[in-house]
Amino acid sequence: MASDVSYPPAYSIVDRADLVADGVERHSATDANASVLGVVAIGRNEAARIASCLDSAIAQAPSVVYVDSASTDDSLAIARDRGVEIVELDMSKPFSAARARNAGFERLLAIAPDTEFVQFVDGDCQIDEHWLTVAANKLRDNPKLAVVCGRRRERFPEASVYNLLCDVEWDTPIGPAKASGGDALMRVEAVRAIGGYNPSVIAAEDDDLCVRLRGQGWLVERLDAEMTRHDAAMHNFGQWWKRAVRAGHGFAQGVALHGAPPERHFVKQLVSSFIWGALLPLVALALAWPTYGLSIAVLFALYLLQVARVTIRFRHLGFYPAIVYGINCVVAKFAAVVGAMKYYKSRLMGRSTQIIEYK
Repeated sequence: MASDVSYPPAYSIVDRADLVADGVERHSATDANASVLGVVAIGRNEAARIASCLDSAIAQAPSVVYVDSASTDDSLAIARDRGVEIVELDMSKPFSAARARNAGFERLLAIAPDTEFVQFVDGDCQIDEHWLTVAANKLRDNPKLAVVCGRRRERFPEASVYNLLCDVEWDTPIGPAKASGGDALMRVEAVRAIGGYNPSVIAAEDDDLCVRLRGQGWLVERLDAEMTRHDAAMHNFGQWWKRAVRAGHGFAQGVALHGAPPERHFVKQLVSSFIWGALLPLVALALAWPTYGLSIAVLFALYLLQVARVTIRFRHLGFYPAIVYGINCVVAKFAAVVGAMKYYKSRLMGRSTQIIEYK
């Protein structure tokens, strides 16, 4: 991968004695695993969370790289205080999480070329103290595995309904998977073989990476293990809406890249979004006059049935989380259509869509 980053003066990894003195024990992972582990954390204005993220990484891996995307808060100062390797993205080029991860991956291999497994983690997440040992052992046991992820939990699900939705969303099935999220331990060999992340993908870049990995015969798996604690810090509808718009953009771009058979990546999600978020409302509105408003009532009933269907499916979570998630799944269709249209508009005009941030 060609370098597109500018490096500040190198900050060497603090040694074990310094970490112990600061109350952060290095390398709690087994010695056999620790020597081949590296961590790439990415962030933008995560000063309130980046300390716990980096401390959890330093405690388990000998090489930690932090990639900053033009933070205007104290994120960089906090990272420098911890002595991790720092990459500051050249912001004259469009930035994305994918581009940041590539830059961190490149820098990690420059300072630790023998790294076999790399943990990618977002700066608003804290790595579970046992995760890297469990995940590395799994990759060692199965040479066909390229990516393993575990349970990402929301740190404060009670803080807002939007945080709760994140926690529900990340509770995906254990076992073979099609994709991971932003936090995952990956085999360096596999990531290098496909050229890393696609920097033009501004949403669902991890899904895109996993599609390409599986296309080369690699496997992805979700383990029954705690992986990270995430702080969504979503407290209003506007943040949730932007996040859902970003998902819709990811669906549209995913279909454009990998929608053909047999993968049909995100085809189901995109079609569902347009049916429920655009087609049915337009048909109902068009028929509202001749049906004396009956078409609107029927549409509303269909939405209620969809909410009920999702609520029943997720009833094991409890009534409140399940019904909230059901409402989310319906309303998010409208935001997804907006996001998809953003992608199509940008593509028609021959330009890249800027990253969609909700924080």
